[in-house]
Amino acid sequence: MPLESLGQPLSAVFDLPFRDGYVWSITYVSLYVSLVAVTLSTLVSIPVAITMAFSEFPGKQFVKSVVNTGMGFPSVVVGLAVLFLVSNQGPLGSMNLVFTREAMIISQFVLATPPITAISLAAITGVGKNVRDAARVLGGTRLDVALVVLKEARYGIATAILAGFGRAISEVGSVLIVGGNITSADGISKTRTLTTAIQLEARQGRYETAMLLGAVLLVLVLVVNAVVVRFSDQGVNW
Repeated sequence: MPLESLGQPLSAVFDLPFRDGYVWSITYVSLYVSLVAVTLSTLVSIPVAITMAFSEFPGKQFVKSVVNTGMGFPSVVVGLAVLFLVSNQGPLGSMNLVFTREAMIISQFVLATPPITAISLAAITGVGKNVRDAARVLGGTRLDVALVVLKEARYGIATAILAGFGRAISEVGSVLIVGGNITSADGISKTRTLTTAIQLEARQGRYETAMLLGAVLLVLVLVVNAVVVRFSDQGVNW
C-alpha cells in the first residue's frame, strides 16, 4: 500500500479536533473529575462498609437495600437530580455550580459510592470467621480484629474502588447534563470529558478521532487499574 494512502487516515485523525491542547485538556478533565469523585467516595464508602460489617444497628437492612439499589441508579436521573441541586432554584444555587467540574464531581460521587460501598461490604463480610477467631485468640482487640479482616479483604476493596472508578470515568449521561460538554473558544476543555468528546466526534462522523479517544480512555483505565492492584499487593506488608 502506498505511503500516501496510509497518511490520509492519519492526517484525518490529527485534524482539527486534535489541535494543540485539546486532547490533553479533555484527558485532564476526565482524570481530575473521576479521581476526585472516587477519592471522596472511597473516604465515605469504606467507613460505611466497615461500620455495617462490624456492627448491628436499627435500619441496617434498609441501608443495605438503599446501597444495593443505588448500584442501578440511571445516570441521567442522577444528572437531573444534581442539576436541580445546583441550579438557581436548588439548595446549592448560590454556589454557581451549574456546568462546572464541581457539579460533575458531585454527580460521579453519587454514582460511584453505591458500588464501592456494596462491593467493599461483600469483601469484608466474606472473610472467613476463622480469621476473626484467630485474631481474638491471639489477644487482638476489636480494632486489631478489624485491621486483620481489612487486610484479608484488601483485594475485594481494591476491586470496589476500581468498579467505582470505572463507573465514574465511563459516565456520559450525567456529566453531559451537569457539565454541558463545554470547551473554550480555542478548543480547550472546560467540562468536556473523554466520553462526551467520543460521543460528539462519533455524532459528527469523525470516527477515527472517536476511536483514538476511546483508546486513550482504555489506556487510562488500564493504568489506574494497575496502580490500584499494585497498591493492594503492597498491603501484604501492612
